[in-house]
Amino acid sequence: MEDFFTKNMSRYRGDGPYLYVDDVKNIDAASGTFNLPLGYTHPRLANKLKQQIDRCAHLSSAYTWEMSQHILKKLRKHTPPAIDRIWLRDVSGSGAVECAIRMAQKYTKRSGVISLYLSHHGQSLATAQISGNAFRIKNFNINIAGSLKIPTPPSIMAMNADDTSLASYPDLDEMLQLGSNDNIACLIIEPIMGNGGNIVIPQEFYRSLREFCHKNGIVIIADEVQTGFGRTGTFFASNGYAKELDPDIIVFAKGAGGIGIPTAGVLMKPELDVLESFEHSSTSGANPLSLVALNEVIDIIEDEAILSNVTENEEFLRDSLLSLQSKYRDISGVRGLGYMFGFDTPSAEYAAKAIEIAASRGLIIRGARYGKSRALKVRPPLICTRQHLAEIILKLDETFSVMSKVHSLVKEVA
Repeated sequence: MEDFFTKNMSRYRGDGPYLYVDDVKNIDAASGTFNLPLGYTHPRLANKLKQQIDRCAHLSSAYTWEMSQHILKKLRKHTPPAIDRIWLRDVSGSGAVECAIRMAQKYTKRSGVISLYLSHHGQSLATAQISGNAFRIKNFNINIAGSLKIPTPPSIMAMNADDTSLASYPDLDEMLQLGSNDNIACLIIEPIMGNGGNIVIPQEFYRSLREFCHKNGIVIIADEVQTGFGRTGTFFASNGYAKELDPDIIVFAKGAGGIGIPTAGVLMKPELDVLESFEHSSTSGANPLSLVALNEVIDIIEDEAILSNVTENEEFLRDSLLSLQSKYRDISGVRGLGYMFGFDTPSAEYAAKAIEIAASRGLIIRGARYGKSRALKVRPPLICTRQHLAEIILKLDETFSVMSKVHSLVKEVA
């Protein structure tokens, strides 16, 4: 007799970008939790994982160092030239971000972290504390001495991507002088601020940060947990749109597992390779399944021309969203790169209702800031073809057609 657990889990079945729930078909425009670049299923990757399970699912990291170095050789083709070391002892972005901070702290002999308002760097106490959403930590207490949060620059919109004016942004040196105690180890930034509402950082701001950090001996950490592994059209944003940042450390996770296999890591310049093995590790770090997934995902991205697929269809996705913005006054601020787009709605409540209506139309989309933002995000799996994107746009069109009628009725009643 089928047990409860098996029966419940059998309700869900994936097929590429589609998720079937009780045999009802949904197209996922959120890539799970932004961690399914290859969709829910990918036979080539699944077969490799099955073979590894039959061999062993766990090994101590003492046995996996050579495999980590093999993966590094593959990744070196996609990283900024000076980054040539790797630390693979994590299975989550939170853990990898903490690893990067430890590297910076040990290297600089300072403790403080500069981060941005609206940033999101993880779920652990330390990473939540440096993130720019204070509501997440109001019931908890942790302090990284000397840390400082700075304002987020205005997002670049899809229709005026060349406008990088930062005339009104506060002076970085003044913020450091007035808001810190000269105890800053690192600055951490997402090339596109995902959970903050898909905020596209102006390239001019990257240059300003690079100059500021170099002048003050501050380590630059690019948090590519969401942007890495092809999401913005290049393997890492740090070697594409965000090249001007010139980071000392790159953190990756999410998409590195391909179909949701937990894996994470840190790439860094050689001088940042300062940690002893006992200074940052985890039981499941560098486990065989994570390594197999990571290794195979790199090959799949290259062999199946995933990056070309994203860059070739980026314009179609952007223009389609801009067309919806022209059609519906409740859509504004379309912005993004690659397969990482977002836009604003009138309110957080409106966004939540739109997610609900979309689900009833067989479309999975997600909001931002744990439901406290009015932004919606459109981030389909990187395997999605133009036909898949057209299906997503059609369902968004249906969703906002319903929402515009509901919104009009609410205003009439009010």
